[in-house]
Amino acid sequence: MDVLRPTLVRIGGRVYRKNLIQEQPFPQEEDEDFCAGPGDCADDDPCDAFVVEETERGFQSRVEVPSPLYKYIIGKKGETKKRLETETRTSISIPKPGVEGEIVITGQQRSGVVSARTRIDVLLDSFRKKQPFTHFLSFALNQPAIQEKFLQFKEEVLEKCSQDHGVSSSLFQNPAKLHLTLGTLVLLNEQEIQKACDLLQQCKENFVDQITGGKPLTVEVAGVEYMNDDPAMTDVLYAKVRMKDGSDRLQVIADQLVERFVASGLMLKEWDRVKLHATVMNTLFRKDPTL
Repeated sequence: MDVLRPTLVRIGGRVYRKNLIQEQPFPQEEDEDFCAGPGDCADDDPCDAFVVEETERGFQSRVEVPSPLYKYIIGKKGETKKRLETETRTSISIPKPGVEGEIVITGQQRSGVVSARTRIDVLLDSFRKKQPFTHFLSFALNQPAIQEKFLQFKEEVLEKCSQDHGVSSSLFQNPAKLHLTLGTLVLLNEQEIQKACDLLQQCKENFVDQITGGKPLTVEVAGVEYMNDDPAMTDVLYAKVRMKDGSDRLQVIADQLVERFVASGLMLKEWDRVKLHATVMNTLFRKDPTL
């Protein structure tokens, strides 16, 4: 069934098939690779969603890649890179480890360069998704008034639940870190961090200032909730947040921000709409894992 119904991978508005092959795994990685040459597109359009330049010796394509991802293109003892070069009849130049730069694909045939570039894009997309997030996009909720109320909430819970097994002060969020999470990002070098900062500034100028009128939004933080069906299995407790004026402006800004970041490739789309929530208690914060 994996052959008849392969996993589809979406990159840049195009769809590619993910084919499993037998190969020695990278350390701590799954044994999988991708074949996505021009004939592997899931639609009828050619795989030319990137620039292929004609040179005196043939064709070439350049792709910016964060240095932590080089190893996935090189493979164990260079096997992945050698196989890509052999199967696509291209030469793939990769910067030295730790040196930020571009991977350059050259070949005499345009189709070979396109095939190599497409397969590299699919590999990079797959392994990027496996990286732990490095940053997150959020709205800060660490104003003094909110911090004070949060500490009161913490004291009341500890007082009323002091006899309950597992309830301790280490479960609570740091008041200075109270925030509304919009989404997580994997930014692997300074260039990607700067790209995210520039995009955030563009969003502010393009629609955030217009929606807010250039003034701070007043929100109300009241009540708690959990996001699973069984209260006995709850690991995270969230504070409810809503606009004081009853409008949906905060939700609109959050949804549009995530939409822009997803479109830029800096964030993966997880939900149709952002669930605005502020974590107040989390079992991951627990200092004593035996409780």
